[in-house]
Amino acid sequence: MNEKSHLSSQFDEDLNGLRSHVLQMGGLVETQISSAIEAYSKGEVSSVKHIVETDRKVNDLEIAIDDDCAHLIAKRQPAASDLRLVFGISKIVTDLERAGDEAKKIAKGVRRIYEAGQMPSQYGIGVRHIAEAALAMLRQALDAFARLDAETALKVIQADVDVDTEFKSIMRQLITHMMEDPRTITTSIDIIWIARAVERIGDHAKNVAEHVVFISEGRDIRHPPKESKA
Repeated sequence: MNEKSHLSSQFDEDLNGLRSHVLQMGGLVETQISSAIEAYSKGEVSSVKHIVETDRKVNDLEIAIDDDCAHLIAKRQPAASDLRLVFGISKIVTDLERAGDEAKKIAKGVRRIYEAGQMPSQYGIGVRHIAEAALAMLRQALDAFARLDAETALKVIQADVDVDTEFKSIMRQLITHMMEDPRTITTSIDIIWIARAVERIGDHAKNVAEHVVFISEGRDIRHPPKESKA
């Protein structure tokens, strides 16, 4: 093997290592969100500590992956398509870290509700459903990244519309509930914050999917051009 081939092989290994670490980080975030959903549904307040501890691992991975991206660009000077992958990865890990933060917010909100002697299911009808939908979006976005599959990524982006619609419906239900029974205000506000965190997880999954389209096709679809008026 000549030196050029060796360098090319090493570069491919570095890229594969980066992708593997992103998927590892994504798996941790999935676990956080899934645990937070279970805590909401079953009152497993003891899992909150584990979710917070997992968040530290997610943060450490984000820093490590960002460092690896910077070193790869400096050492290898990648060509256009590989550079898109490295930049895309740097953006994806930011969204994954923020999705993990939202899972932590859900867990802490759940703990407050149960410690106050309340049951979220009495108020937050639909929250579990929207949370499972957001988690499914994230899983699908990570699958799209693993295969650099723009078609799957576009499905994730479309699914975000349904999550947003359902979130607005939950907000209306909770506001009505608070108006009808002011005693529920404290718990309802906590559930609103939980539902908002879930909706943001969907947003971050959508962002990951948009980055996948950029990596695989070179198209930035985050801000589509507005139609010009005649």
